[in-house]
Amino acid sequence: MSSDESTRCFGSKDPLMAEYHDKEWGVPTHDESELFGLILLEGAQAGLSWRTVLHRREAYREAFAGFDPVAVSRYTPEKLEDLRVNSGIIRNRLKIASAVKNAKAFLEIQKEFGSFAKYLWAYVDHKPVMNHYKDWSEVPAETDLSKAISKDLKKRGFSFVGPTIMYAYMQSVGMVNDHRTSCFRHAQILEEYGE
Repeated sequence: MSSDESTRCFGSKDPLMAEYHDKEWGVPTHDESELFGLILLEGAQAGLSWRTVLHRREAYREAFAGFDPVAVSRYTPEKLEDLRVNSGIIRNRLKIASAVKNAKAFLEIQKEFGSFAKYLWAYVDHKPVMNHYKDWSEVPAETDLSKAISKDLKKRGFSFVGPTIMYAYMQSVGMVNDHRTSCFRHAQILEEYGE
């Protein structure tokens, strides 16, 4: 185990989780497809572990048109029933149906703001929040900001976007840097994206 691996926040025993930690988690993204895909995946995670969902991400990408919100917004009830027998994804009826609902709401936000990224990143003044947590016990499950985003998204027609899900989403899209200060990625993200 290298010194980098020994300081990693999570994933040292799972190569896919380690790669996700090292290359994606906490890295700011403004890519519309990624932002939509992560809303879908974080909603699918509700009640489950991120590892469970991450190991199904490619099956989700295939099932949900490469995370294209336009294509997903057009899914028919028949298509949703087909997805219910897809063993590659979590086959919860409400979670599957929420993908279409969320795709339509996502497109409405794009229409109103020019992009979902502009809407989302305005919540943090278009720059990531650099937290400095030493221990996992300090990292909140939700914040006032995740509550505000959740409330607004629900008002706009989204589902599976509660405050805890939205805080996990904020971490995954890099709106917050919640790598522990002892993790090698904390300093890297701070240097690349901090002020």
